[in-house]
Formats: sequence, C-alpha cells, structure tokens
Amino acid sequence: MIIVMKIGSPEAEINRLCDELTNNWKLTPEKIVGRYKVVIGLVGDTADLDPLQLQEMNPWVEQVLRVERPYKRASLEFRNGEAGEVIVPTPNGPVPFGLHHPLVVIAGPCSVENEEMIVETARRVKAAGAKFLRGGAYKPRTSPYSFQGHGESALDLLAAAKEETGLGIITELMDAADLPRLAEVSDIIQIGARNMQNFPLLKKVGAQDKPVFLKRGMSATIEEWLMAAEYVLAGGNQNVILCERGIRTFDRQYARNTLDLSAIPVLRNLTHLPITIDPSHGTGRAEYVPAMSMAAIASGTDALMIEVHPNPAKALSDGPQSLTPDRFDRLMQEMSVIGKAVNRWPQAVPALV
Repeated sequence: MIIVMKIGSPEAEINRLCDELTNNWKLTPEKIVGRYKVVIGLVGDTADLDPLQLQEMNPWVEQVLRVERPYKRASLEFRNGEAGEVIVPTPNGPVPFGLHHPLVVIAGPCSVENEEMIVETARRVKAAGAKFLRGGAYKPRTSPYSFQGHGESALDLLAAAKEETGLGIITELMDAADLPRLAEVSDIIQIGARNMQNFPLLKKVGAQDKPVFLKRGMSATIEEWLMAAEYVLAGGNQNVILCERGIRTFDRQYARNTLDLSAIPVLRNLTHLPITIDPSHGTGRAEYVPAMSMAAIASGTDALMIEVHPNPAKALSDGPQSLTPDRFDRLMQEMSVIGKAVNRWPQAVPALV
C-alpha cells in the first residue's frame, strides 16, 4: 500500500504522518521523494486497512493505493509511476543510472587475467567513454575444469585499474564470505544469472549499501527476476540495477542465448528500477554485439555492459563474444548516432579521430 502526498506537503506533516503510522498502526513507512511528489510506502500487514480511512488521516494526503503486484518495493506503483534512479559514487564522480539520465556504458573483460591486461583495457575503455570497468575475479563456469578466476588477487588488480583510471568497478559476487573484501574494491556488486535465485546471497547484499547489479537468470521469467530484486530491496538496499543478459531458448546454434530486448518496454511498465542490457552474453558472438547494442539504445535501455579484451583469441573466458579495444572505439561512435537521436548520449564521450 502507498500513500501519495499532495504537491507541496510540508515536511513536518509528512513526518507526523509517518510517526502516527508507526506508533498507532504498527506499520513501517518508507518515504520516497519523487520528482514532484512524496510517496510513503507502507510495509506490514495492510490487508485489513481501509484506504479511505487512511486518506482521512491527514489533509495533505492526496490518495491511498494498494500495490497489487507480488513484488511491492520493485513495482512502479510503489513510486507512484515515477522511474527511479541509482546514483553510484566513483573516483571520477557520481554516475547516475536511470530513465532521466544519459546512457551509462560498462566495459571490460569477462575475467581479470593479469595487471597489464586489466589496466590497459581500463585505459582504453575509459578513453572511449565508458564509466565502469567490468572484470570477473570469481567466475561461475559450467565446467569445473574451466578457468574459475584468480579470486582475491584479481580484486587487487581491479583496485590497481581503478587507481590508474578512476573508473568505477563492477565485479561478481558468488559467495557471501567474499562480500567484505569485494565491497572494498567494487562500486557495484554483481549478482550473476546463476545466482539470481540464491536467496541467502540476495539477503546478504540487501543488508549492505553498495548498489546491486542483478542479472536475469537464464531461464527466469520477468516476474521471477523482479521477485529476486524484491529480496534485495526488502533487505533495505534500494539501489538495484536490473540486467537482461539473454535467456535460454530452443535455438542455440547461431547465438549463445536469446537477447530479450522486449524486456525493456515490459519492465518500464512494471518497475521503477534502472535497466541494463548485456549484448555480449546475450548473443555470445562479437559480430552481433554492435547491432544489439544499438537496438538496445533505441529500445530505451539505461545502460550497456559490453565485453572488451585486448586479444579475444587468447582470452581465458568468453573470448568469442569480446570486442577488441579498436572495435569498441568504433562501436561507441556508432552508438552515439542512436544515443543522440533518443537524447540519451552523454556529452563527455570523446569523438573518434
């Protein structure tokens, strides 16, 4: 249930209403400040509450609405129809994700391999206009014999790249025991597709304050994905970014996964959370990444995650879907045409010479 306050409601009246809801109604109010109005989300047993009775509690209440979705905090209704934002602090300054902000580009290799490789890649993707460096320290792999990542030592290498370039860092968390060390380096904590429904892990990242990058499970419905986000939000962490990375369908001969770009407009109608598209995992083929990147921008994505490796043929993981730095440079310029057309392209991205 949510309470929508009238435009211009005094802060004192909002606080008084929250106190009354807490003390007399035994509810937990969550104040959400939108672009135009303040909304109070009510957490607790509201099944027997009469919306009209709540509406009469305070003259500054405009309306009281029930949230019908099974995911409450993640629903668009919970913010009275307003798109949300996640603002991530980085050494180069805060970077906002959301519908009303420029497109954010995240780029880098699947796995951190050595210091020279990760630092040089960071320099190149930053020069092209990326705001975040991605790189796996811990890698979930289908085969136990495949490269699993360098673990904690890779976090040190990501820290070196961050120190060198000022880029924000995003890397995947697989085990809750690694969270304290990973959070020291990473500005955004990624929960991968295989852990989307690892509910104990979702609760752990929900109980800390670093933004969470939640990838869609390879066989997950959109509702299951949003319910996973609800676990993080219910834990107290309101900074969740959704990432569509392709789903498993019947045809895997020509592409690794099926990139579900229809998820973008669907999510816009269901949730206030920012949306990212990963065309690298979504297709598994480097030659398809540019087309899907531009299509994602045209469809309204808030961010892109693109794999870039200095030598894809020798990559320890996901080489076939990785772009070279030179190809990434060109792609950023190609994407700028679409990005400017939809008024989402950041002005700070340099021109290719």
